[in-house]
Amino acid sequence: MANTRTNKEKLYDIIKKPIITEKSMSNVANNVYTFEVAKTASKVEIAQAIELAYPNRKVKKVRTVYMPSHQKRMGLKFGRTQSGKKAIVTIVGDPIEELTGV
Repeated sequence: MANTRTNKEKLYDIIKKPIITEKSMSNVANNVYTFEVAKTASKVEIAQAIELAYPNRKVKKVRTVYMPSHQKRMGLKFGRTQSGKKAIVTIVGDPIEELTGV
């Protein structure tokens, strides 16, 4: 039997979590939010996923940044952090209250 996931279920898997840092929170005043997203997600898919997850808001612009892995050391052992992708999304409409802490 083939994989029968709908398009809506795929969109929910694109956004992993919001990135809460001092720099990203300073951009919230301008309706710019930062999310960690799936590495394979395109800008169009990210915009659709944001609009699905946060209704009554329209995505104006999506910028993506690839975050490469970095070498880390723990004692004598060396390892690497996980690589990823983040999206910087500009939203038109009401601010997202869950991320602003209001």
